[in-house]
Amino acid sequence: MSTVPKETIEVIAQTIGITNLSPDVALALAPDLEYRIREIMQESIKCMRHSKRTFLATEDVDSALGLRNLEPIYGFTSNDPMRFRRAAGHKDLFYVDDKDVDFKDLIEAPLPKAPLDTSVTSHWLAIEGVQPAIPENAPAEAPSEIRKPEYKEDGLPVDVKLPVKHVITKELQLYYDKITELILKKPGSIPFRRALVSLATDSGLHPLVPYLSRFVADEVAQNLNNLPLLFALMRLVRSLLQNPHIHIELYLHQLMPPIITCIVAKRIGNRLSDTHWELRSFSANIVASICKRFGHVYHNLQPRVTKTFLHAFLDPTKSLPQHYGAIKGIAALGSRMVRSLIIPNLEPYLHLLEPEMQLEKQKNEIKRHAACQVYGALLCAVGQCMHKKVKEFSSFLSPINATSRGSGKVMTAMPGKRKATTDNLMQQPPLKKIAVDGPMGLIPMNSTMMGISNIGMSSTGRQLANDNMPGREVEGQQSKVSSILAQAWKDDMDTGHLLSSLFELFGESLLSYIPKPEACIFL
Repeated sequence: MSTVPKETIEVIAQTIGITNLSPDVALALAPDLEYRIREIMQESIKCMRHSKRTFLATEDVDSALGLRNLEPIYGFTSNDPMRFRRAAGHKDLFYVDDKDVDFKDLIEAPLPKAPLDTSVTSHWLAIEGVQPAIPENAPAEAPSEIRKPEYKEDGLPVDVKLPVKHVITKELQLYYDKITELILKKPGSIPFRRALVSLATDSGLHPLVPYLSRFVADEVAQNLNNLPLLFALMRLVRSLLQNPHIHIELYLHQLMPPIITCIVAKRIGNRLSDTHWELRSFSANIVASICKRFGHVYHNLQPRVTKTFLHAFLDPTKSLPQHYGAIKGIAALGSRMVRSLIIPNLEPYLHLLEPEMQLEKQKNEIKRHAACQVYGALLCAVGQCMHKKVKEFSSFLSPINATSRGSGKVMTAMPGKRKATTDNLMQQPPLKKIAVDGPMGLIPMNSTMMGISNIGMSSTGRQLANDNMPGREVEGQQSKVSSILAQAWKDDMDTGHLLSSLFELFGESLLSYIPKPEACIFL
């Protein structure tokens, strides 16, 4: 018995115009139709296997029909779903409604419009994570809370939609959720450290910067008593600053307030054992790196930061932790800021700080510990400033030594040559005396620069005499040496006076910051 019902044969007969087909003929044709269909399907499966595929395609059926010398089925290319209709007189029989197309109508139909020439145009999909409102981009629907109602002249309200849309993929959303989860729940874990490395190196994170900066600002404002979370947030900011692929300067107005808060906040942490001092120093270094990197772009960035730190440092109503943060912030900005802002106010500030460090006058151990921390911050800032100042002073002497050792013969005691001692120094020819003439006059005999100036003066004069240099070159080199010696003498006097005054305030603790080779010049 055939699986093809006779009703199918009758429907096929009706589609080709045979309306009086008897039931016995339809019943006899059903097995033959089934045989032909099975034969075509078997040939199609063979073609599929020869093509090394596991799914049957329409090309396999066409190939099987071609092998049987039958006309292949061309099919259709419409993207619309197939529409089935119920056969008349049959409840469970359906067929595809395939309309016949007349060639005459197809030929007489008007030609379609010619397609446009192929061209390539470029436009911005997103700029800094925001989709621009241009005709090439689809209009972005603004949420109802950012729609601003306007009114016409007749008083009727009109909704104005702001075309703002942030382009963020699902992968970036998952990345953002994972980063925030690690910061809030596992700030000291190994996955968090790996996330920081990813934030500092990945090149596709710029669309997340506004969200991360907003996250940092909100969490710092709401969790000043959670010290581990604040540390994690500052590490997040440092990683973003280290990423060379991110334009972080566009969001400094959101990042600077929370960073400054972590430096000069009145109270950070809710336990006595919280080491908020490290957080203030860490945040101060971040601010210094921002000013160093973007100070040439935003000219008022460092002056505003410096003004904030100076106000916190000189305000007597501020707490000692706030003073500590201000000192660390000024020290991180460089030794010039220390010389300009801290050292002129150092002596009166230490007079107010000393009673807070004495056990007899301050019974509160927490305040006494805070005062000691502030004193250590001042000592460190001033010590590093003096270390750099002394190093700069020693650099003035290097040109003199290089000049005196230029020929390699001057440092050797030659017979018949006079030594530049204190007895015959004033008897040197005028050519050698010019080496120490300058704006400061002749260098005194009891100066700490006496030995150095004598060597530079005598050796330079001998070198010029031995080499028979022209007059203009001699005068030019002598004036250069004279100006270097004069500047070195001036810096020697200023540095010596400053070092002596600071030594009176800090004592021998300051000497640990002065290099030993340079310290022998002043001591």
